[in-house]
Amino acid sequence: METYRVLLADDEAEIRQGISRKIHWESLGFELAAQAENGAEALELAEQLRPDVVLTDIKMPFMDGLELCRRLRKELPAAKLVVFSGFDDFEYARQAVSMGVSEYIMKPINARELEQVLTGLRAQLEAQRQQRRDMEALRRRYEESLPVLRELFFARMLSGRMDPA
Repeated sequence: METYRVLLADDEAEIRQGISRKIHWESLGFELAAQAENGAEALELAEQLRPDVVLTDIKMPFMDGLELCRRLRKELPAAKLVVFSGFDDFEYARQAVSMGVSEYIMKPINARELEQVLTGLRAQLEAQRQQRRDMEALRRRYEESLPVLRELFFARMLSGRMDPA
């Protein structure tokens, strides 16, 4: 099983520590690659580490979670974004969904719920990677077949077995 990298961003150290300790990262197929205490730090780490999943609080200093998600959508379009919030505000959720956030979780964060979310994200990530592998295999087969197809085309054209039109 391939391991996927996770970046965790929350301005509350207690929440970061709780999530990092309570989640069984390896058994879920993930590694907690880095933690950030604000959105600006998270963006910098994301540009360096290129995580597969970003878990972020919605309200943080310097750059909030929504702005972080907006920027990450441009920098890492394939990354899965999970936003958690202590605010039961429909507008936050609506904005998060409009940015393609995979999940919106209410605080306090339940370890079981987060593990279920991560399990679902792993399945999506594996499907995406398999699709990329399949596309690469098709591209290679096409490139390998192209000279043979050209040869067949010209042979049929020269032998008169092909309609000139």
